[in-house]
Amino acid sequence: MENLNVTVDLPVICTRGMLVFPGHELSLDVGRTFSLNAMDLAVSQHDSNIVLVSQIHPLEEEINFDMVYHHATLCKITKRIKKDNHGTIKLTVVGEKRVELESLYTEGECYYAKVRYLEDIHGDPNEETALVRKLTEQMQSMNGASQLLPRELISNITHGLSASELADTIGHYINSDLVEREKILAEPDINKRLLLVLASMQKEKAINEIENSINNRVKKSIDENQKEFYLREKLKAIKEELGDTPNGEDEVERFRSMIKDNPYPQNVKDKLTEELARYEMMHSTSPEANVVRTYLDWMTKLPWFEMTEDNQEITKVEKILDEDHFGLKKPKERIVEQLAVKQMTQSLKAPIICLVGPPGVGKTSISKSIARALDRKFVKISLGGVTDESEIRGHRRTYLGSMPGRIIQGMKKAGVMNPVFLLDEIDKMASDYKGDPTSAMLEVLDPEQNSMFSDNYIEEPYDLSQVLFIATANDLGGIPEPLRDRLEIIELSSYTEQEKLMIAKDHLIKKELKNHGLTDEQLTITDDALMYIIRHYTREAGVRQLERLIAAICRKSVLKILKKTTDHVAVEVNDLEELLGKAPFDHTKKQPKPQVGVVTGLAWTQFGGDILPIEVNHFKGSGKFIVTGQLGDVMKESASIALDYLKAHADKYSLKDIDFDKQDIHIHVPEGAVKKDGPSAGVTLTTAIYSAFTQKPVRDDVAMTGEVTLTGNVLPIGGLKEKSISAHRSGIHTIIIPKDNAKDIDDIPESVRNDLTIITADHIDTVLENALVK
Repeated sequence: MENLNVTVDLPVICTRGMLVFPGHELSLDVGRTFSLNAMDLAVSQHDSNIVLVSQIHPLEEEINFDMVYHHATLCKITKRIKKDNHGTIKLTVVGEKRVELESLYTEGECYYAKVRYLEDIHGDPNEETALVRKLTEQMQSMNGASQLLPRELISNITHGLSASELADTIGHYINSDLVEREKILAEPDINKRLLLVLASMQKEKAINEIENSINNRVKKSIDENQKEFYLREKLKAIKEELGDTPNGEDEVERFRSMIKDNPYPQNVKDKLTEELARYEMMHSTSPEANVVRTYLDWMTKLPWFEMTEDNQEITKVEKILDEDHFGLKKPKERIVEQLAVKQMTQSLKAPIICLVGPPGVGKTSISKSIARALDRKFVKISLGGVTDESEIRGHRRTYLGSMPGRIIQGMKKAGVMNPVFLLDEIDKMASDYKGDPTSAMLEVLDPEQNSMFSDNYIEEPYDLSQVLFIATANDLGGIPEPLRDRLEIIELSSYTEQEKLMIAKDHLIKKELKNHGLTDEQLTITDDALMYIIRHYTREAGVRQLERLIAAICRKSVLKILKKTTDHVAVEVNDLEELLGKAPFDHTKKQPKPQVGVVTGLAWTQFGGDILPIEVNHFKGSGKFIVTGQLGDVMKESASIALDYLKAHADKYSLKDIDFDKQDIHIHVPEGAVKKDGPSAGVTLTTAIYSAFTQKPVRDDVAMTGEVTLTGNVLPIGGLKEKSISAHRSGIHTIIIPKDNAKDIDDIPESVRNDLTIITADHIDTVLENALVK
């Protein structure tokens, strides 16, 4: 070791993240085989000299020259203690000299390094003195120096140590990362080494200041919490001393943590904090405490920020809607359009859709399907029979038993701010002395207002703009005009027979088979039997009665199978009377032959459409005008207009020889027990009266609809689709409709439209020309 310029080969221990500086002691655990071998060889062959070099990546097991730092420390082994039975040795070494590695190689199961000793290089002595002084000042200014160096070295750090020893001592103990300490170890120039140490100390000082600042902030926060805890405990003790039982502390803390941890709107947080402070001060047996607690419960459980993500795949939405429902084209298209616009704009207020149609056509079930298709929560409230405005807006908290309105209740049940919200039977709301609930609904259903919906109980504005409201109604006339103005009306007409057949095959039979534990192999119903049930066992716009009848067939089939009468039930038309009894309905049949004074009209009913024969007869009398068949005022007026028109144009229609004052006219519409009314029988009545007086028979294969004026013009009507279907079903081949209804012909199903001859008329003359037998 006397000649420091030569290179020597010495065994090596590779350390993980540890360094030892010359003049200092280090203890480390040695467990890897090549390190244990190196230690043994150092003691036995190299006078206990060994090189400690640090790995660049501490977790690596396989070592080579590029994976270790190239500056290390020559050490003397001073102590070896066996730690455990696994061969681990606690090794103590003392650093002696800096060395530079020229190579690293293995010999046997041991690493060897060819090293060259590094001598200290002295620079400008004045600069060295200045650096030592600066380093000493830096140490004295650091109050945490006692944490930096061992306590016994603090007093002697500046006495008896050379500049090189001072730099190495601080470098050994300073809390810097391995790379910085490695740079200090690798620097032979004393002045440069002092500069590196000074920089590390200044960095350490800055870190210490930041840590102290953090510690102070943490301590302050802890002190504040302790102060609050102390005061609360003191308040609790005072209440107990006074005999006041405080409200449940756990409950108060639960509310407090909910307010703190959840991102409620700021106004809601302020309100909750205020109410919680009131609640905390109340006696637990106070009636008002229960009121405030219930209020806090409602407010914290309402969805103020929770949202679900909409299904953005338009094709998937269309597929789900088609799976769940046959037909209902318009509402499906509307929902898909809505989703497309939302995707395009990324922000769109939810519309208020109102599905209007007769019972059983699928208004409620399509709403559930919309929620499923959009991946939204579904919630429903029924408005039928609601007469109290508080049902919508809620009660004020001053009332006993007060609670929020149905809208807020529904939002709590949904648990999110953007559910599909069904307002069922919106046309069934009524007003009484407690207020008008339809007026309260105006704010709910106005997209311009419902972002700030006000509930009397909640007292804070609630955002309903993300909700997809869907209202349902049977009769549009039952919805007040201001409310109707806020709704996007989608009318659902009654199903055609063909649609009912498809719904039964694709949905109803499968559903009822599952409900009754049957399989396709155990029960089959032919298409003819289904159509016969539709035509002769039901009279409805929807399919509810049809579903009940299919369920009845399933029940009887289950009984037969369990009695082991048969393993398979096949239902034909001939089996229906046995299973369902005699058919209760028979749609009105067309006239068997052309007749005088008998005309087939077309009528719309809540069950769909039907044909309506109108009979007119006249006989000698005193000019009486008799109307029978339970006709409403509108149809009576239509009859009067028809007669007056023919009287006024008697010359034109060859009626001038008839003395109407000496003729009694009787108009009758069969099925007298059924009320009939509506503005679409004018042309039918005119044709029937004309036929009766001229004795010209009316074609039996022609049906007509339309209102007539005193000038003979034909006015448009509604329900053309249903009326056309009923005519086709009854064997009619030609229908006469108002010219203004030509735009509605496309609504008629293609299968019906192709079998009908449709004549449009704008004047009664066209009707008479095509209706009478020529």
